[in-house]
Amino acid sequence: MQLDFMHGPILMGILNITPDSFYDGGQNDTVQTVLKRAGTMVQNGARILDIGGESARPGAKPVTAKEEQERVIPVIEAVSEQFPETRISIDTRNASTMQAALETGAGMINDITALTYDPDALKIVSDHKVPVCLMHMKGEPGTMQKDPKYDDVVQEVYAYLKERRDVCVDAGLDQAQIILDPGIGFGKTLEHNLKLLTQIDKFHSLNCPVMLGASRKSFIEKLIPGTPAEDRLPGSLAAALWAYQRGVQIFRVHDVPETAQAIQVFSAISSVPSS
Repeated sequence: MQLDFMHGPILMGILNITPDSFYDGGQNDTVQTVLKRAGTMVQNGARILDIGGESARPGAKPVTAKEEQERVIPVIEAVSEQFPETRISIDTRNASTMQAALETGAGMINDITALTYDPDALKIVSDHKVPVCLMHMKGEPGTMQKDPKYDDVVQEVYAYLKERRDVCVDAGLDQAQIILDPGIGFGKTLEHNLKLLTQIDKFHSLNCPVMLGASRKSFIEKLIPGTPAEDRLPGSLAAALWAYQRGVQIFRVHDVPETAQAIQVFSAISSVPSS
């Protein structure tokens, strides 16, 4: 089933089942807690719930696929049963986790490595014909923020996402099912992140839905020093509205009610004729 943009942008609610994610690590430590948080997100407009069991914050240590699945599979099963009309995305780079999640109730893949980490990942996505989000990341989470360099960050990220899109299409994926994410904060300095945001509308020429994942990320703290993750909601909303104005279709966020309200008000103001 393809993603539907007929009713405006899609909000993807973040559910990290990890002890060490940069913002909500350790908060979703029981299935009951996750179901309560998922319910709030769905009630306030989330059409996708993105469930992940391995932190990708800068400097994060990898976990085994087995440990990852022990964290996420019971949650996916419970969430899919409780919210059958909501699409569940599995945030993973491991093919075995993708397979297990799809068999349990997930209907989308979100891979920070754009299906390059695990050689079996591309075939699994192709076989299941589900939407897949391909993200750009320079390096890997443990080292990606150690002095990343680009000659032209926008052009290099664009070329990478184009190449990964083409690989997926050649493997039999429907291009309409491929989502592209420039990877704010993944191997980028503040300047790189701002350049990508400034020119994010350029990615529309790749003819795939574009996703923004800027929620509560550290580039906000670099702009406003001394702003911890729990105080970055205003900056997150500013980035989301900037991207919404430039046609971005999917927003991966921690704060679904606040983002939905901001977009709704912005959209209402924008639709009023100026004269």
